[in-house]
Amino acid sequence: MSRFDRAGLRAALFCLIVGCAAHGAYAADIASAATPDFLQSNINPAIDPGVDFFEYANGGWLARHPIPASEASWGIGNAVEEQLYVSLRRINEQSASAPQASGSDQQKIGDFWTTAMDTARADRLGAHPLDAELARIAAARKVGDALDIAFHDQMLGFNSLFNVYISQDEKNSGVMAIHLSQGGLGLPERDFYFNPEKGVAQIRDEYVAHLARTLVLLGRDPKAASGAAAKVMAFETALAQASRKLEDLRDPQKNYNKMSAADVSAKYTPSIDWNARLAAWNLRPDSVIVGQPEYLAAVDKLLQQTPMPVLQDYLRLRLADAYSEFLSRRFDQENFHFYGQVLSGQKEQRERWKRVLDNEGSAMGMVLGKIFVREYFPEAAKQRYAGLVEAIRVAYKDRIDRLDWMSPETKAKAQAKLAAITTKVGYPDKWKDYSALVIGRDSYAQNMMNAARWRFDDALSKYGKPVDRSEWGMTPQTYNAYYNPSNNEIVLPAAIFTVPGVSDAQVDDAVAYGYAAAGTIGHEITHGFDDEGRQFDAAGNLADWWTADDAAKFSAHAEAMVQQFNAYEPLPGLHINGKASLGENIADYGGLLLGLDAFKKTEQYRNGEMIGGLTPLQRYFLGYALGWMSQQREQRLRARLLSDVHAPAKWRVLGPLSNIPEFYEAFGIRPGQPMWRPEAERVRIW
Repeated sequence: MSRFDRAGLRAALFCLIVGCAAHGAYAADIASAATPDFLQSNINPAIDPGVDFFEYANGGWLARHPIPASEASWGIGNAVEEQLYVSLRRINEQSASAPQASGSDQQKIGDFWTTAMDTARADRLGAHPLDAELARIAAARKVGDALDIAFHDQMLGFNSLFNVYISQDEKNSGVMAIHLSQGGLGLPERDFYFNPEKGVAQIRDEYVAHLARTLVLLGRDPKAASGAAAKVMAFETALAQASRKLEDLRDPQKNYNKMSAADVSAKYTPSIDWNARLAAWNLRPDSVIVGQPEYLAAVDKLLQQTPMPVLQDYLRLRLADAYSEFLSRRFDQENFHFYGQVLSGQKEQRERWKRVLDNEGSAMGMVLGKIFVREYFPEAAKQRYAGLVEAIRVAYKDRIDRLDWMSPETKAKAQAKLAAITTKVGYPDKWKDYSALVIGRDSYAQNMMNAARWRFDDALSKYGKPVDRSEWGMTPQTYNAYYNPSNNEIVLPAAIFTVPGVSDAQVDDAVAYGYAAAGTIGHEITHGFDDEGRQFDAAGNLADWWTADDAAKFSAHAEAMVQQFNAYEPLPGLHINGKASLGENIADYGGLLLGLDAFKKTEQYRNGEMIGGLTPLQRYFLGYALGWMSQQREQRLRARLLSDVHAPAKWRVLGPLSNIPEFYEAFGIRPGQPMWRPEAERVRIW
């Protein structure tokens, strides 16, 4: 848990009593600065930071960069991606410009790019790349046939009815296990099917219309398509009713139900012989891990109750929605109309070449990434951020030692877990072998299917073998990062450290510690100790290493954060889900505290030198806010509030900062302002 700096709180109170104009003082410094720096230029000086720090920190940039018509949101991540797109496009065009050796990385990249950009060919082909799959669905006559297709869909990269995948056993992290879980919905999350808010209800109506139009594109009469779409929606609603809520999926213990495949069949799914189904993939497990047994039971009953034509249409629509973007422009535009315009608020479609690069990333991103890092990520940058990781680790070690509520027994185990966290920075030391992936020029959809089948076969190949802990789950060119509890590792791709338009050498320590150390490194390390991650031990196993008293204290502190975020109402009638977003909110808050502790040890902080009219502490908090500099359309915000475990960007700044005394001190936050919380109401976690 964090310990409050009462001196910082007293300083803020003192300003209130004697009438200090803290905001005015540093605003004057900013105005008088000869050359605005990149942080300074982002600020909206008309906003008092005590009223809305997000708008104060980022409002200048956001006002100058409205959301483009082709986007649902726009912010720093998009600015980074715009830089990356230029580099990645250059690699693709160079690979496509001349004949390449068959099977080489350059051949795969060049053929993927050429085929995906050929819209005339896609229009000529129409839906024909799906002919074999559509024929398989048309031939279905009984429940077993529908199940054949649902299992086949797993190999094509999407799930119908349920999800089957291979990953580490949560309670035995050295073993790869087969997992069965809920899945198969066309809307992003179960609550889209039930939430009564007006905008969500409209999404449901639009979704049914989208299903009908897609069936027409597949050859159905419009009137028949409309009736069929309504029946598919009813079927999906029944699936959603049986699905667990977003917040309930974050309980690793309740979503871990290990049993034999025969027991799954006997107890929950008599229509599905799991042993036989898995044996068809050459899998013969002693056990499987079922995430939501009651969901599988509901699916089994629905299969018996649902007419075959409805199941066929459901399967057709799952296939079409998965592959429409890779078919003719008519399919692509229909898919965009619902998922881009209705669900996300985009006014027009993004340029095709950018969408192709995104899909290439999911299809074979590591092939591209190997070339990317060689040309665009210097070793000096990798070493700088590897050093920041260790600075954050030391800060966390000290913070655990200072906790006043945790017993020595649990502290010792927390320290052991912290010390055991492994770090992957920039790019893999060992690159994955893609030689078996076949990429040609038949069709865009065919290449995406080939990539999906390659990923599926790659996953199957891991079963029964030692876990490869060197493997990466993100490409180096991904503007993101993650913590993997089963490996007890943080993975930090090269792109995540980019400040758009600014070289790494121009990023001062205050910004680096706020933007990268707090917002990414500290955030990911804290995930190992959030409400979900804390349930995994140093070896990555789901095991209880807490005393009962310490666990109860943690839960009480965490509940305070749940309530803080539950109170935020970004749209009328739609609040942030504090329970579903708890892990991310804890990680944001923990990252800020760790980054601050580490930054206080730097020369820049000790010297107190102002840059751009800003003190080191102000630059630190502004650097953190820089990482969440983003705005989104109402439609996207509505969808994310129902389906995302992350709070919207604005509240990822407002929420955690409102609990930190040094923030109050840095910006003269006063009691009664929206950013102020009474001390007794501030969260204390880690």
